[in-house]
Amino acid sequence: MLVVPFTAAPPIMTHSREREPITSLLVTLYSLLLVMTRRIADLLRHGQPNETVTIQGWVRTKREQKEFSFVEVNDGSAMAGLQTVVSQELPGYAETIKRVSTGASVEIAGTLVESPAKGQRIELKAESITVFGEADPETYPLQKKRHSFEFLRDIAHLRSRTNTLGAVFRVRNAAATAIHNFFQARGFLWIHTPIISASDCEGAGEMFTVTGFNLAKVPLTADKTVDYSKDFFGKQAYLTVSGQLEAEIMAMAFANVYTFGPTFRAENSNTSRHLAEFWMVEPEMAFCNLQGDMELAEAFLKHVFQHVLETCTEDMEFFNDRIDKSVLATADNIINNEFARVTYTEAIELLEKSGKTFEYPVEWGLDMQSEHERYLAEEYFQKPTIVTDYPAKIKAFYMRLNDDEKTVAAMDVLAPKIGEIIGGSQREERLDILERRLQAVGLDPAPYWWYLDLRRYGTVPHAGFGLGFERLVQFMTGMGNIRDVIPFPRAPQEVEF
Repeated sequence: MLVVPFTAAPPIMTHSREREPITSLLVTLYSLLLVMTRRIADLLRHGQPNETVTIQGWVRTKREQKEFSFVEVNDGSAMAGLQTVVSQELPGYAETIKRVSTGASVEIAGTLVESPAKGQRIELKAESITVFGEADPETYPLQKKRHSFEFLRDIAHLRSRTNTLGAVFRVRNAAATAIHNFFQARGFLWIHTPIISASDCEGAGEMFTVTGFNLAKVPLTADKTVDYSKDFFGKQAYLTVSGQLEAEIMAMAFANVYTFGPTFRAENSNTSRHLAEFWMVEPEMAFCNLQGDMELAEAFLKHVFQHVLETCTEDMEFFNDRIDKSVLATADNIINNEFARVTYTEAIELLEKSGKTFEYPVEWGLDMQSEHERYLAEEYFQKPTIVTDYPAKIKAFYMRLNDDEKTVAAMDVLAPKIGEIIGGSQREERLDILERRLQAVGLDPAPYWWYLDLRRYGTVPHAGFGLGFERLVQFMTGMGNIRDVIPFPRAPQEVEF
């Protein structure tokens, strides 16, 4: 029996005359297969009684009775599975139903019928069952009982089959789609910035080094330091912490661009908010100031939340019911409120007058901590809040120095329950001031010659922001640990695959 996966790519078309009839036949067969095999989400929404359909997926539950069995199948396209009724009259019933256990992969063909059961509109009356892969019920770890997220992280290769993680990754997919749609509709160019970089954008120093050295024989200089001139790239290279600087290059040619890709931090932290590998969304706009940056960030968040609510309604309701009772209210707060705006100086004054006792001190010149940010967004303004004009000494070298020469044209978007969710700024477009800022933070200007060149040749005011994608998904879903909103988390001592 030849089995062609319904997710297979169509055959590559060829100009050979001898192959054209075969290619056409394969394309036709592929098209018919797509028509015959239906996704369960589509059937739950649009399937009608008396339709003949074929589904493929994994068994969630099986209940055997005297004359028939109920088998629920899920293919990951929806929270709910499709209940299938398998009669004992089906040829080979006894042998087949033994192989159909929780976790097994199956293909079931049959006819849709109205369901008498409460809470489901249709069910599938099975006419044939093919078991592709069995799952031993004695060892399969995802049985009916509820598992902790800690346990599921230990079996990350299977956890996507659970209701919660399935919902997380459908929301993640919808959010990613919304991000691309948002920028593409506004004429932004998607830029693939390098994963390997020679620049430390943030100046934090917590970067993974990329090397081709045999670590047992690392060449050293005369003063016993690593001789990176003999390494693969001829200099020290890192996994990138941000695509921003490269995005600025492209913005100087295309005006509006964005990156959406993986970034890396070598911070040895095991908290619920940190990952060593995560995805960043970073738009960069030429001929744009801080005001335009803030307006884009607000419109961006509203669009993504709205799209996810519309396309993942059941999943978001699940999170609201099972994970965090405020998920839907949080989304409504984002979508239907104008974001509050306050300067850093005003925010510090509000915190000082709040009467609250904070764990970390509140003082002008110190960076605000999560507890300060959450107070502003949750208690004082009770909605998303944009804080602007931070002290220059606590922000990155590339942020535009304000006229007071004490603050920079930076902005952070603070959200209830999570604190900072977006960080951005107008970039410093003036060559002399940028050179001065590099020296002030102790960075050697030489490796940034190309970045300085952007200020020498056709410089313009420009701005951008960065959003940690996993933090956004965590915020949307109410999930407590950021490792549960990325398929394969990378963290200290955690790299199984």
